Amino acid sequence: MKRFHQAKWDEPVIFELSTEGERGILIPKTEKEIEESVGDGLSVLPEKMIRKKPPSLPEISQMRVLKHYLRLSQECLGADLNIDIGQGTCTMKYNPKINEVFVRSPKASELHPLQDEGTVQGSLEIMYRLDLFLREISGMDRFTFQPGGGSQAIFGMVSIIHAYHKLKGEDKRDEIITTIFSHPSDAAAAAVKGYKVITIYPDADGLPDIEALKKAVSEHTAGLLITNPEDTGIFNPHIAEFTKIVHEAGGLCGYDQANANGILGITRAKEAGFDLCFFNLHKTFSSPHGCGGPATGALGVKKELIPFLPVPVVDYDGKKYSLNYDLPSTIGKIREFYGVFPAVLRAYAWIMGLGAEGLKEVANVAVLNNNYVLNRIKKIRGASFSFPKTENRIEQVRYSWEELTKDTGVTTEDIIRRMADFGFHLWTSHHPFIIPQPFTIEPTESYSKKEIDEYLDTLENIAKEAYENPEKVKNAPYNSVVHKIDQSMLDDPEKWAITWRSYLKKHRNNSGGT
Repeated sequence: MKRFHQAKWDEPVIFELSTEGERGILIPKTEKEIEESVGDGLSVLPEKMIRKKPPSLPEISQMRVLKHYLRLSQECLGADLNIDIGQGTCTMKYNPKINEVFVRSPKASELHPLQDEGTVQGSLEIMYRLDLFLREISGMDRFTFQPGGGSQAIFGMVSIIHAYHKLKGEDKRDEIITTIFSHPSDAAAAAVKGYKVITIYPDADGLPDIEALKKAVSEHTAGLLITNPEDTGIFNPHIAEFTKIVHEAGGLCGYDQANANGILGITRAKEAGFDLCFFNLHKTFSSPHGCGGPATGALGVKKELIPFLPVPVVDYDGKKYSLNYDLPSTIGKIREFYGVFPAVLRAYAWIMGLGAEGLKEVANVAVLNNNYVLNRIKKIRGASFSFPKTENRIEQVRYSWEELTKDTGVTTEDIIRRMADFGFHLWTSHHPFIIPQPFTIEPTESYSKKEIDEYLDTLENIAKEAYENPEKVKNAPYNSVVHKIDQSMLDDPEKWAITWRSYLKKHRNNSGGT
């Protein structure tokens, strides 16, 4: 196995490094004559907009800020550092560095969303042209890049479905249908919008049960939100029949295409009968995740749903690109301004670099890599894969360590921590675990056979360790910063602390002690 040892720092959060009065930069006082000429900059502000006291921000010098974030960076793994095929369903792939040159150019990085349209014609052209590309790739008739990620795009689809039925006076349509192996955000977004969620479970082959769908549809059906291939990597060959059943019941069909890496240039949302779809530019189209953002969920719709899109969209009259805010039934805004332009620019450059033939080759190589991984993992003692009757998979597979756990007591979380000892990441699945002791691998097109073999050799070695010395795996990691997680912290919302302020409220007493 390749030798690996990660830097491990006992690094506090930056608020704990704060020292009152410490500064990273000293701003000179305004010269008297300048203040007399233009004012002090505060007196013109409305009283209600002026803080009573300064914000509680860290006070820290430049050098200590630099050290803090460099130390944190040494405790991270990522697609540019390690073989990241274990980040299943998240489509980690290589981001061509030439695209970073484009994004970091002042021509892109110093744009302001409130600039006059006449000064950003190039940026609007890129947004418009990427819209055209995605129309061709999906068969949809118009795209928006406003959503800040896949979940926000799903919420956009649900909002459009809601607005469509409300305009028709069909408020009784209060149910959204999804499947258990579609992304949990499909159900979550529908629930947030106020819909009752009906979940379809798989048949013996791992396909969504079509008979269950027939029973689920009714006059209350607003729509279907479904991933295909699902998070098992199984493509539903009956998907057009699914959309037909929902359409006959009066519902709309939204395609969650977060798992699109294995179907580019091979199958499209239009031919499968969908009315809406989205792509993750920060997955399928190479723009990096950026640790959960900034991202873009490109949301597309058929012609009859264009009036409902969030505004603005980019128009072109043959001479000039412009922002169109005048859509008659718009759902308004999903987020501020027009979306994350750097993600749009990277995706545009990636598509331009590959062309139509290249996009299809991406899908072919991704599927080839994935099925090679499947055939190797099948031979690892203690490993199995979900729904073995359906062997051929698209871009990923949801595997299981259930047999290994029964034999050795070593769980999938133990193996994840042990993989970190070799500089690798292994993911489980979305919670709750429908597949026992799950792990999900998606190799994408970016990785060579040699890299995939290196990853799988390590996984096989750890499975062997589990049978020969289970305590060694259970007590991992030894060379990494990751650690055992107290699951109760994840299961109890009362213990969640997503900001420093909420952490202080929940987990520290008034005196500031632990």
